[in-house]
Amino acid sequence: MVGWIYQQTLISLAILLFTLSNKVHGGKILVYPLDGSHWVNMKFIIEALYSKGHDITVVRASNSWYIKENSHLYNSITIPNTGGFDENFFGEFILSKYLKIQREGRNSFWTQITLQSLVSKSFYEFHKNMAEVISRLLDDDQLMRSLQDAKFDLVLTDPSVAVGTILARRLGLPLVHNVRWTIQGEAHMILAPTPLSYVPFTASELTDKMSFPQRIFNIIAYFMGNYNMACMTESHYKAVVWHHFGPDVDYDTFFREADIWLMRTDFVFDFPRPTMPNMVYVSGFQCRPAQPLPPDLERFVQSSGEHGVIMMTLGTLLARLPEDIADEIAATFALLPQKVIWRYTGPTPSTLGNNTLLVDWIPQNDLLGHPKTRVFVAHGGTNGVQEAIYHGVPLVGLPLVLDQPDNLSKLKARGAATVVNIVTMDRGVFREALEAVLYEPSYTENIQRLSALHRDQPMKPLDKAVFWIEFVMRHKGARHLRTESYKMSWVVYHSVDVIGTLLACVLLVALVSLCVMRWVCHKVFCKRKVKTE
Repeated sequence: MVGWIYQQTLISLAILLFTLSNKVHGGKILVYPLDGSHWVNMKFIIEALYSKGHDITVVRASNSWYIKENSHLYNSITIPNTGGFDENFFGEFILSKYLKIQREGRNSFWTQITLQSLVSKSFYEFHKNMAEVISRLLDDDQLMRSLQDAKFDLVLTDPSVAVGTILARRLGLPLVHNVRWTIQGEAHMILAPTPLSYVPFTASELTDKMSFPQRIFNIIAYFMGNYNMACMTESHYKAVVWHHFGPDVDYDTFFREADIWLMRTDFVFDFPRPTMPNMVYVSGFQCRPAQPLPPDLERFVQSSGEHGVIMMTLGTLLARLPEDIADEIAATFALLPQKVIWRYTGPTPSTLGNNTLLVDWIPQNDLLGHPKTRVFVAHGGTNGVQEAIYHGVPLVGLPLVLDQPDNLSKLKARGAATVVNIVTMDRGVFREALEAVLYEPSYTENIQRLSALHRDQPMKPLDKAVFWIEFVMRHKGARHLRTESYKMSWVVYHSVDVIGTLLACVLLVALVSLCVMRWVCHKVFCKRKVKTE
């Protein structure tokens, strides 16, 4: 017994020494995240890096929604901020304005124009605020000196805002993007070749099998979407870059020269398309095996018997709905034999049935992984869609805004989801969608096939993300994986200058040949004429 205790003590000391050794030799990482659901997945990477002994510093805004100032995982630098990305912004934006316009217009053409104008205006102001944040950072000489003196090994950032990317350039540090979106649009379309004949523009809700009219629409959507993104972001960030780096600097290259792009997608979820050597696919890195539910929730789930459970949540941004929509949803749930767990913080719907449990918070990953969960009613955020794929649970989608309709359209194209318009929906339409997913086996079969494909990888996505971050630290970047395309203008990238030169040469040769032929013909004709005379 004494020997066994002595042996276990030695093992514990060895583990402790190994852990301390890791912490001593760990790298120093500066993180600029985006709040909300983006922070949820960034935090998973931070936790994994912390467990490997890395020293992490997070730059956060004073009015951060999810990003806490005090954490055992990281040190924090808090900067003043009065606007931006918080619950009030999205609650006001989606609930009070976006849904109201949709319901009044009922999806007419002018309604779509009005909605797009609302989105553009809201995010124009959001990016204006982010540009002011980066200006305050760069103008704070004391803070910049402290960041330089800290000797960070790299910057890890979410390029949905430009703050972390511009900060990395100012500090001269290697850059890793935790990315699906940048301020210019979907990441693939910024960095990788994009043949619009089979690569659908992100907001188009098309597939990679497009008819001729769809290809026309795809090209129009691509150029209009890029123009709209530029209108929302370019003037703000370009002014900052010109002021701090000079007027000859193209701020787009700040993004394209990132060493590694940790892509929060993969080709189980997305359609196949060209990619780049420094794009690393880590879709679903936040997913994990289900843990036991809290006892009271487990009792409710088990009470569902053979019928199982329906889970509904509209993500971090929308925990309440207009009362009449909530009543329709509750009335539909009351008609079903399944038990329902619904994350909802609004007034209790008057039509709420005994089979429905309203909760303020839901253990989404654990409930999706429970064997009694039959259907996931969701808004179509990236995190929720990926967790549904991981656990093999089909969806009924209620998309609201941003990338949600496109995310759900991809699963619908694969037969793993059905989509309902939350604005025009009534209990009949909603019930029909729920019963289709509940009782038509193809939905479950298709999502489970996607789940099997997603899980069949040589390396867990989170481990892959950590490996490539450490790779960048070990080698001071990953420049050998970057193409020279990010330095090229549009004319050079598409070889417009080469094509123009070759066409000019062909035209010149043709013109000279024509002149020579005319001269020869003229000489021959004149000679014959003289002989005739």
